[in-house]
Amino acid sequence: MRFGTFPDPARQERRNAVLNLDRRSSQLLCGLYDKEKERRSSLGGRPTSSALDQKIKSPVSGARYPVIMSTTVEQQPEVHLVPGEMRYKPRSRTNAHGSTPSPPSGPGELYPTYFHSRRIKKGSVEKPWLENKDPQDKWDTIIPACGLVIGLMIMATLIYLGYTKVTHHEYCPVLMDDFSKGLDGDVWAKEVEVGGYGNGQFEMTTNTDENVFVENGMLVIKPTLQDPELMTTNNVINLTRSGLCTTTGWSNCITSTNTTNGTVVNPVKSGRINTKKSASIQYGKVEVVAKLPIGDWIWPAIWMLPVKDTYGPWPTSGEIDIMESRGNNYSYPEGGNNIVSSTLHWGPDSDNDAWWRNNNKKKALHAAWGDAFHTYGLEWSEKYLFTYIDSTLMQVMYSDFNQPFWQKGHFPEANDNGTTFVDPWSQTARDSTPFDQDFYLVLNVAVGGTNGWFQDAEAGKPWVDASPSAKRDFWLAREQWLPTWKEGGGRMEVRSVKMWQQKGWNGC
Repeated sequence: MRFGTFPDPARQERRNAVLNLDRRSSQLLCGLYDKEKERRSSLGGRPTSSALDQKIKSPVSGARYPVIMSTTVEQQPEVHLVPGEMRYKPRSRTNAHGSTPSPPSGPGELYPTYFHSRRIKKGSVEKPWLENKDPQDKWDTIIPACGLVIGLMIMATLIYLGYTKVTHHEYCPVLMDDFSKGLDGDVWAKEVEVGGYGNGQFEMTTNTDENVFVENGMLVIKPTLQDPELMTTNNVINLTRSGLCTTTGWSNCITSTNTTNGTVVNPVKSGRINTKKSASIQYGKVEVVAKLPIGDWIWPAIWMLPVKDTYGPWPTSGEIDIMESRGNNYSYPEGGNNIVSSTLHWGPDSDNDAWWRNNNKKKALHAAWGDAFHTYGLEWSEKYLFTYIDSTLMQVMYSDFNQPFWQKGHFPEANDNGTTFVDPWSQTARDSTPFDQDFYLVLNVAVGGTNGWFQDAEAGKPWVDASPSAKRDFWLAREQWLPTWKEGGGRMEVRSVKMWQQKGWNGC
């Protein structure tokens, strides 16, 4: 234990003032001191001077400490303080400046020692919970621990069973084209038509390098404007006469401009190619790495059609849309170039197409699908079919073949003419029908249309679907939409196309 004095003059002055008051107070307490000694002596106690001195409390400073008074008047009384004996509870842990007082740094510095109980000795506190243990208490730990272990085991079992149920198919390659050697005419067929492909599309598909070509090792499908002379003067485009038409039907192969009645030829040219004669699959996988076009009223698509109309004309024999989108920007109400969709088409006729029962969309995160290349894929088996983007974990549309498509469609009993519908797929007794036959791949970039893909009166649409002058109205508004087809942005670029046949089918 360390004793000390006040070395600082200012502190000495304050100390002397306090001591003077304490000296006067001590004189007043002397009488009380003597009486206390006499009282204790009469009771048989053994009081001592030092013991009583330790109990004297200054009425001025409130401190409790031993006081040893000098008998000489000339010399100031010296007070020795034992820091360990100083007992008080400070009002605040901070001083006037908001800081915490620091511990003593030298001789003579006072510091508090906080209250320590002397009534309860260490080790004397009773702890009955250690002596009298309840046998049931251990179960409060054992039961939750067992529940946790059982839960982990159940979770592991479910994960294992789920993994074992996933079918890991084996595949045979059917088509692997990276276009490093150009566009292979033995694989890809260019379709030439002016009829709008059943959707009233405004483009005329061509077989020229203007609309379908390979550039820098990538396939490009690019829409371009029609020859202005064909739009403004009386002209006829006859693909049958030229031998270029790849389909049948007068309206699909012949079109004209008539300045009298206001009809015009197709205001846009574009491209559409397929693998119908070279590559098809019945169950398997497809992956197309592509960068989608950007521009108003552009309609890109990656999709599949049946090689044969086994169950009847479209959509009875089915259609698989791996990817469809719009070139308009994100503000388009139905979803612009930030949205892609996938669906299946099936039904007893075109008026009862149940595509909407499967249709699903995938939105790009703070971007447009045309900003970068993405993989648009399909995985198709006899039990399910789903589409995805970049990874099979990022699915767009999933269809489980767990019941006949006739039941899924909930079709009416008859069409608008009263003709009774008959299930065209029941003959196979397979839940995957009509998606149980060979399908081939189609890549195209359409423009406009009158089938409702672009809704009337939305986003400044410059034509009305039901108008006989829809194509002409679209042409006249070209100063509005053509600038949105930015340099190279109006075209679809394809880096690679891959097709695999599932093992066990088509000789794989």
